[in-house]
Amino acid sequence: MDVLQPLPVSLRQLQYIVAVAEHGSFGRAAEVCHVSQPSLSAQVAVAERALGVQLFERSGHRVRTPAAVAPLIAQARRILTAAGDLRELARQKADPLRGTLRLGIIPTICPYVLPDITPTLSQKYPELSIQWTEDRTVRLVKQMKDGVIDAAVVALEADLRGLEHATLGWDPFFLAAAPEHPLSRGKKRLTLDVIEGAQVLLLDEGHCFGDQALQLCTQAGASETRFRATSLATLVQMVSASGGVTLLPSIALPVENRRGQLVMRPFAKPGPGRTLALAWRRGSALRVPLQHIADTIRAALAAQTEVSPA
Repeated sequence: MDVLQPLPVSLRQLQYIVAVAEHGSFGRAAEVCHVSQPSLSAQVAVAERALGVQLFERSGHRVRTPAAVAPLIAQARRILTAAGDLRELARQKADPLRGTLRLGIIPTICPYVLPDITPTLSQKYPELSIQWTEDRTVRLVKQMKDGVIDAAVVALEADLRGLEHATLGWDPFFLAAAPEHPLSRGKKRLTLDVIEGAQVLLLDEGHCFGDQALQLCTQAGASETRFRATSLATLVQMVSASGGVTLLPSIALPVENRRGQLVMRPFAKPGPGRTLALAWRRGSALRVPLQHIADTIRAALAAQTEVSPA
């Protein structure tokens, strides 16, 4: 294909198309794009004629995207993301660590590291404004691939296909047991097989830490209880109230076990754990500044007692 040939649609028309597909409404898409609905509808119609395909099925106020045109919508998103990369490359020529950076972070990391790394990042990069979004890994991965956020702090053991990353540190898991539980007794470091036959409380599905813990428990011959917690805070409370047992990441211990309500027992090395990482979309124009951000976060995490540097 000759890239110098006239294009059938403009970037603005592609923005309108993606907005309608995402919101399922011409009215809402017009609000998001800060344009009148008649103008947006007219431009979408022009694009449809130019492409020779009907992108949306209109029925009253309802708008549906046929499955057959889903690849076209996906390609439109990729084009807009690439255009954003072009803008970022130009901006970086002036100052790669100035402006706004949109970062995501998963809930099982966010409350335990963000209070520590935010002041460090602000001091290190005073001209950089970081907007944080807390969400589960699968959603953050999609947002990175769609260009909604620039990068995210996640666990490397999750499905990060299509992303590049910089390792931040190793976060070992601890066995957390109520004082009355048999596994709370003893001083020796544990092996994972000690939970064989035990009933273990876990996080709800969709949390990558919960999914990893479930896999470890299954391998060790443990079983999970019927209760699934929505957060580590809830998980700790339920373990304490039920006299049960669970696995917890070390970065959460100073916060979630600050009252010492649970007994924490470490595993013998190499024990279970997760690798913290800063991930971004492959080919991102922000790769170099994100590497600098990762270096700063890595140093801040290494200052914490249990998180080992990469």
